[in-house]
Amino acid sequence: MTQSQPILRVLRIILKRLFQFSLAVFILGFLIPQNLQMPVEGATTADYHPKSFWFYPWGKSVTHKGVDIFATQGTAIHSSTIGLVVSAGEIGRGGKYVLVLGPKWRFHYYAHLHEIQTKRFQLVSKSSQIGTVGATGNAVGKPPHLHYTIATLIPYPWRIDQSPQGWRKMFFLNPITYLET
Repeated sequence: MTQSQPILRVLRIILKRLFQFSLAVFILGFLIPQNLQMPVEGATTADYHPKSFWFYPWGKSVTHKGVDIFATQGTAIHSSTIGLVVSAGEIGRGGKYVLVLGPKWRFHYYAHLHEIQTKRFQLVSKSSQIGTVGATGNAVGKPPHLHYTIATLIPYPWRIDQSPQGWRKMFFLNPITYLET
């Protein structure tokens, strides 16, 4: 037996356990219930257009991949689900935003915020206030609202259709269907 064989055996064991752990975490992500709630405090179905998801044409993004929930500037925004804040800051089109990784390996994107009230790597629950409604980014000069998008890391190819950018539908879920249940 050479000197490298025990080292290789230990490395195989470590890699096998790392793979098992990663697989367990991946599966666990699908088992956690989602149970979404309306992210804008006090908002109802009257505060957004029921057909705004995948609306075409929609400016530089071509199609609208979320829902705009209108409210008074400064209205509290809560996380719609439990999760981990993976990013928060300011970008061109979205303005001030928060990105939460939630159950089912889905990203919840909250954009055009007036204020951000969370930080990266913070765990959030449905009672956690993550920001306030605003009109930042490409919403400057428009009525204050929250742009809310749900995107999945796991593609759903059966959702592809012939609409403009229809192939992208495998990554974007209609938040309205979750808010109305």
